[in-house]
Amino acid sequence: MDLKAVIMGLTFALMWSSAFTSARVIVEYAPPLTALALRFLISGLIGVGIASALGQSMRLTRRQWTGVLIFGICQNALYLGLNFVAMQTIAASLAAIIASTMPLLVALAGWLVFGTKVKPLGLAGLVAGLVGVTLIMGARVQGGVDLFGLGLCVLGVISLTVATMAVLGASSGGNVLMIVGLQMLVGSAALWGPALILEDMVVTWNWQLIVAFVYTTLVPGLGATLIWFLLVGRIGAVGASTFHFLNPFFGVFIAALLLSERVGALDIVGVAVIAAGILAVQLSKQN
Repeated sequence: MDLKAVIMGLTFALMWSSAFTSARVIVEYAPPLTALALRFLISGLIGVGIASALGQSMRLTRRQWTGVLIFGICQNALYLGLNFVAMQTIAASLAAIIASTMPLLVALAGWLVFGTKVKPLGLAGLVAGLVGVTLIMGARVQGGVDLFGLGLCVLGVISLTVATMAVLGASSGGNVLMIVGLQMLVGSAALWGPALILEDMVVTWNWQLIVAFVYTTLVPGLGATLIWFLLVGRIGAVGASTFHFLNPFFGVFIAALLLSERVGALDIVGVAVIAAGILAVQLSKQN
């Protein structure tokens, strides 16, 4: 792993983790699904427009189109849609912690569903991740967390796991920026129906909403996704996923810094244990 890959990975982790804080601001002032559908529409059009100007084509392979559809529906529509709705009632730091368990779920799915061999270090990482999640969930449930919002986040991270396992199919063969833009348009198309049916179009306009929406659209939305695809293409999905061990730290830190969310001792211990588990799982996959 070269220095450029390390910088890309750190940048991705910071961008991706910050999305929970900006999303928490957005859902406080606007309908979550409508805001997300609009965000994907804008990000997708920007991505496709820039990709076209760079000479990238929409003529993708069947494998790429399959990846675009799965990634667009599972990550953008389901994972982020469920998280945006959930963050109306739960803290951004908790949503970030749950989402950060995705590498553990990928490893667990590979072991249970596809029969992938897991080394002892990987098994230890899975156990550590489970312990960390149990510590945090126990503390939050006793503190009166909204169980419905918590359940939506769990369903969301399962969808993110499916999307991540499909990312190789979408990133191989070039046209990376075009693929990023198209999968965002897929997510937007999937969200408009539920948004129009389920939500009232009531928006409280202020500078916090505008700044959070613009930031979420350009930085975690377009920027982080593009860096992730490029990073996977550069060092592979296993190497790229190693940087996910930073997401619990970054997610909790940013939410505490910008939203003044309370972080307890068990949260800190749980985050550290989850991060160690993620790192152990990813390291066990490397030769």
